[in-house]
Amino acid sequence: MQSRLQKDSSFHFWNVLTDEYFHEEMIPGSRRVPLDRVGRDVSTAHLPKDAEIIVYCAGPSCPQSILAAEKLRNLGYTNVKTYEGGLEDWKSAGNKVEYAKAA
Repeated sequence: MQSRLQKDSSFHFWNVLTDEYFHEEMIPGSRRVPLDRVGRDVSTAHLPKDAEIIVYCAGPSCPQSILAAEKLRNLGYTNVKTYEGGLEDWKSAGNKVEYAKAA
């Protein structure tokens, strides 16, 4: 994932943790789109229905990325993926995170 983030800017990489679970950690190059705002944010972004969107949350035991992907698919987005390892996997691989305030 890290090498793809450095080389490819054609996909959208979203941290979907809601404010309750967001601890200011973000994978560099990602954008914060909380699960409870996914529908609104995707409609204002005017993304094509085939845009590649990868969503992540805290880790494998966190359901928010799966719920966000399902929500996006229900809205008609056809190229949605989850990074199921999320922040937990990212950090355990020795990668750095960025820090951002809750919205």
